Amino acid sequence: MFVNNNSITPAVRIGIVRRFIQILVLFGILSAVLLFSSGHTDWLWAWVFIGIYIGSTVFNSIALLKRRPEIIAERSMTQIEHGWEKLIGGLWALLYFLAVPLIAGLDMRYGWSADIPLNVHIVGVICFFAGTGLFSWALLENAFFTTASRIQKERGQTVCMSGPYQYIRHPGYLGAIIQSFAAPMLLGSFWALIPGFLSALLMIVRTKMEDKMLRQELIGYEAYAQRTKYRVFPGIW
Repeated sequence: MFVNNNSITPAVRIGIVRRFIQILVLFGILSAVLLFSSGHTDWLWAWVFIGIYIGSTVFNSIALLKRRPEIIAERSMTQIEHGWEKLIGGLWALLYFLAVPLIAGLDMRYGWSADIPLNVHIVGVICFFAGTGLFSWALLENAFFTTASRIQKERGQTVCMSGPYQYIRHPGYLGAIIQSFAAPMLLGSFWALIPGFLSALLMIVRTKMEDKMLRQELIGYEAYAQRTKYRVFPGIW
């Protein structure tokens, strides 16, 4: 059922505007780092990377505005309640949104990863689409999917057990991990796999810490964890 936009409160509207500004700033920084470090404004794979991000963001935004506009507002907040999240989240953002595009751009400029086969780019595109799609599915399915690891008591948070959450407990994080490896391949930089790998490791650590917090603090999550055994990797962990 879609939400009547006339029912959106002023606070939610402000949060939505704030979130869109944050996204525009992020895209601006990401694009600038990629294009300036590479020295090529006509770099095809950079524009493919940016285009997928913009396309998925537009799709998610339209869907959330119709179904759960309050989620957009919630994701604009930075209510970090745990010290580990501030450290891990900050390092992850630096690695994924700065180090990966910077190294990939410099790689493009200086040819460190010379003669990358087209197949590598294509596999990267396919995997990046897969990771982005999984992240979007989790975002649209979970009414409490936010940027901060906290219990949303003011919104009466409950456990999401539908969609991809039937199979693993943190599908959005699996999507982000896939993106961490796919982005360097899409951009054609083996060197960018280093920060990509590190960002994936940080996401795994964050998953472990958040899962522990949810089991301790969110009513019903422990029972859900007993039924849905795997955090991120089906059959493994």
